[in-house]
Amino acid sequence: MITVTNTASKKIQANLVKRGKGVGIRVGVRTTGCSGLAYVLEYIDKVNSDDITIDMKDFVIAVDSKSSVYLEGLGIDYVRQGLNEGFEFTNPNEKDRCGCGESFRI
Repeated sequence: MITVTNTASKKIQANLVKRGKGVGIRVGVRTTGCSGLAYVLEYIDKVNSDDITIDMKDFVIAVDSKSSVYLEGLGIDYVRQGLNEGFEFTNPNEKDRCGCGESFRI
């Protein structure tokens, strides 16, 4: 369902260690922006009973059931470009992305 590059996996693990707690990340979508949807990634301390979970080697990815339809085949990477760095999402279901890259449409 969701793949994570080695670089992103290392960053997630490092952030969990830095936090001093947590079991993984929750990935989802929210309504916002020009195109309608935006990705959300947050660190979590527990998995909700209605989450769909993906067990990685050192952490868990949790996805709420409402977001799962939008995230099928999602790839997560961590990239550095100049002074900017952050998680990058590649979704084969995207039909369009707004000009600023903050939101997308399926």
